[in-house]
Amino acid sequence: MRLDKFLGTAFTRSEARKLIKSGAVTVNGVTAVKADFKVDENSDTVICGGEQIVYREFIYLVMNKPAGFVSAVWDKKQRCVTELLRDEHRRFEPFPVGRLDIDTEGLLILTNDGALTHELISPKKNVVKKYFAVTDLPMEDADAELFASGMDLGDFTALPAKLEFTENKNEIYISVSEGKFHQVKRMCEKCGKKVTYLKRVSIGGLHLDSALKCGEYAELTKENLTSQIYSV
Repeated sequence: MRLDKFLGTAFTRSEARKLIKSGAVTVNGVTAVKADFKVDENSDTVICGGEQIVYREFIYLVMNKPAGFVSAVWDKKQRCVTELLRDEHRRFEPFPVGRLDIDTEGLLILTNDGALTHELISPKKNVVKKYFAVTDLPMEDADAELFASGMDLGDFTALPAKLEFTENKNEIYISVSEGKFHQVKRMCEKCGKKVTYLKRVSIGGLHLDSALKCGEYAELTKENLTSQIYSV
């Protein structure tokens, strides 16, 4: 691995090259002044400014996505969720796992681990996503039955889903194992109701931390993240 890529764990690529060129970086006690100096990320000791740099390939973030941001890394018209990340995390180039609509809030995972992303969005894994929704009209028992039976939405038939009522039948919880475009909203529309507010509250056993305000996020280890998701 190139030394400047190794240092990308702690610095931007341009910062890393400047540090290398200045003689501030040593590999196994030897000063390295070339960006393409080869480093073994598993065995070599890299010191910069007196501190050892530990290489990390992947990063795992959980965000409380606010409305007004698209679940993407780039969009020519809208603000992206990656704009909410600090430089120390953005340099890993994480991307959203799945998507939440621009007006939908709540739990969103971002990572640069492609294998885990594929696993989490695969229908075969049956990872349930739970949403809190507010509708313009009260949902009814018949709607819950329709959700549970699987719903024909024209272009696809949704798998059986769970509709849970609160004391106010305009405020409900919906659990689905798919993530089709506008799926939750379309299922409610099929029942003659319009979703006026939508927030994802959990993915598998991973629940949105109530301490995370809209736009805030936290870093987890892969082990912590996956153990929570698959804890149900």
